Amino acid sequence: MSGNTGRKLDGRIALVSGSGRGIGRAVAEKLASEGARLVVNDLDDGLANEVVSGIQSAGGQAVAVCGDVTATDFGRRFVDSAVEAFGGVDIIVNNAGYAWDATLQKVTDEQWEAMLAVHLSAPFRILRAAQPVISTAVKAERAAGAEPSRRSVVNITSIAATGGNFGQAGYSSGKAGVIGLTKTAAKEWGRLGVTVNAVSFGIIDTRMTGLGAEPTTIDVGGRAVKAGMGRELQAGLASSIPLGRAGSVSEAAGAVYLLCTDEAAYISGAVLECTGGYTL
Repeated sequence: MSGNTGRKLDGRIALVSGSGRGIGRAVAEKLASEGARLVVNDLDDGLANEVVSGIQSAGGQAVAVCGDVTATDFGRRFVDSAVEAFGGVDIIVNNAGYAWDATLQKVTDEQWEAMLAVHLSAPFRILRAAQPVISTAVKAERAAGAEPSRRSVVNITSIAATGGNFGQAGYSSGKAGVIGLTKTAAKEWGRLGVTVNAVSFGIIDTRMTGLGAEPTTIDVGGRAVKAGMGRELQAGLASSIPLGRAGSVSEAAGAVYLLCTDEAAYISGAVLECTGGYTL
């Protein structure tokens, strides 16, 4: 990674939640490959530190902030770590999340609240903690007669947010809330020169979708949550996606990266679909 020239994110400081595996890891590694300094997060300390080690081995800079994004103090801890390690915040990718599914009448209060906590409250707290840091930096840049640095937020949502999905009342509602949060933050942070967008994913080949495998369970804070579509749901997948296949995590990361580049400097308040043409 060292010695590269022409990298589009050189020196920028990026926070990516849920970046120990899957889409989040691919995003962290992509941003790092383009010169960003990374603050990596995951519930699993080992996974987060593995990503950090990989970035450092490639000549990049990264630190890990392990823990649950739904903890009320996480947003502040995440942002403070970026400031302490690298001196500021330039890119925020709110990626952490999972699906805990049940049909509406079977959804418990615990399930409902867990989905809203991870998909909506956690990004809100991270952005709330970052705003004073970004505002102070922008004011200092302007006082020095400089144009504010390029800063961007990319929130991760899903086509389930706008199309709904069977068995995903909580997940769909949390992801729909992310769109409202994105559009509001875009209006409030535009005066700071910060672009705020969302990427809406369709079917991406991750542990959550579990393509090519039977459903399994994942551990979320000591809670076993079913993951994976199972073979029956996968059977008609290729024919339902216009491009004929699920997306890869590297393709998903590319959509996020796009919104962090200078080429996207006048795109804000948008929801970019990364679905292969698939709709619900």
